[in-house]
Amino acid sequence: MKKILIIEDDASIAEIERDFLEINGYEATAVADGVQGLQEASSGQYDLILLDLLLPNMDGLEICKRVRDVIDIPILMVTAKKDDVDKIRGLGLGANDYISKPFSLPELVARVKSHLAQYERLKSGNDNEGNIGSKSKELQIGQVKVNLLTRRVYVRKTEIELKNKEYELLVFLMSNPDIVFSKETLYDRIWGMEAYGDLKTIIVHINRLRDKIEKDPSNPVHIETV
Repeated sequence: MKKILIIEDDASIAEIERDFLEINGYEATAVADGVQGLQEASSGQYDLILLDLLLPNMDGLEICKRVRDVIDIPILMVTAKKDDVDKIRGLGLGANDYISKPFSLPELVARVKSHLAQYERLKSGNDNEGNIGSKSKELQIGQVKVNLLTRRVYVRKTEIELKNKEYELLVFLMSNPDIVFSKETLYDRIWGMEAYGDLKTIIVHINRLRDKIEKDPSNPVHIETV
């Protein structure tokens, strides 16, 4: 049974989220305080985090940043804010995706299920199509090399650190070289829920990848826009 951590200071929302997740076969724990949420999130006991942005004692962005320093599990931000800046900041700090209040409970479960499935596929060394397994343990294009067993990425022989979705996106693109993908297709393949997606997520992740793997991000040679 997958364990979900809910960090949400609104008790009624947290209770509804917890109950619906448990009905759908997950074990859910809810905490209302930012500091306590960080302690729980960093414990390594959970498979996914639902993280509200506005929390007492420590906000969701700070929690996201600190959690990413110690553990790599899916983080789904929950926000009532309409400002894209906060959403982009959260993605930039390592959140995998976000969901805006109000949202439907079936949508919430669909997001959770999709992110957990994607994470499991990555851990097993498979890409989103299931094409990369034990027969192919490395990918290399140009100066970028990925070890699929250890999930380590090297650029010009120097190891770089990628967040979960950055890694997943890079592996997908390297597994399908010289093919043009729309933003919609990339969202569907990596996040698994085209109907629910915000395409700004793709732009943010592509820009972050370019910053890390391109010698000149303003003039990319590995990830090009057509």
